[in-house]
Amino acid sequence: MSERSQLNTSFLPAPGSPPVEWRVEPGLTDYETALSFMENRAAAIRNEGAAEMVWLVEHPPLYTAGSSADPQDLLQPDRFPVFDAGRGGEYTYHGPGQRVAYVMLDLKRRREDVRAFVASLEEWIIRSLASFNVKGERREDRVGVWVVRPERPPLPNGQPAEDKIAAIGIRLKRWVSFHGIAVNIEPDLSHFGGIVPCGIQGYGVTSLVALGLPVTMGDYDVALKTAFEDVFGETVPVLF
Repeated sequence: MSERSQLNTSFLPAPGSPPVEWRVEPGLTDYETALSFMENRAAAIRNEGAAEMVWLVEHPPLYTAGSSADPQDLLQPDRFPVFDAGRGGEYTYHGPGQRVAYVMLDLKRRREDVRAFVASLEEWIIRSLASFNVKGERREDRVGVWVVRPERPPLPNGQPAEDKIAAIGIRLKRWVSFHGIAVNIEPDLSHFGGIVPCGIQGYGVTSLVALGLPVTMGDYDVALKTAFEDVFGETVPVLF
């Protein structure tokens, strides 16, 4: 069992805190625009007491490099634009059909515990996937959420084959988080071939639709919001 699974994954805010603003962005969002927005909102949360926010977006096809990215893991550097993400972790792919949720939360209003926060993000994803009868799992040596694929040949070490269905990459600045999670609903999985996703060799990548589930982005957003409120507390929709 993962050590993170034994942490308290309830990450509710202090009593009396305002609800988290929940924003769903239509269309495709430029990555640099997203970075600028997150930086500004995180600063406003810390300096001005702005409301926390979860921002749901889709991006055009692109690769992002975290602070630990190994250049050798960028297998096809000319395939899509590559951005320095300014978060932890290694290379990731974002593109249409993938739900990216940027999470701007104030851990001072909750708990100043980074390991528990990551476990709570994993719990959020796991609960959302359970709405579609998908068993997402943690791995102690690999951040993210995984699904076992018993129908495939086992790995060379004898363990069952498994695929990554969701990635997590965060940054904290003065205890305010930004960046967040990326869950594969129906992206073009071949696009992951241009990188070693998160620097992890020997495992596959999957999506809800690839698992045989005709889930739409709207369907998943409903499950994601319900699971978020279970783990992190009340939300309120905002329109821009």
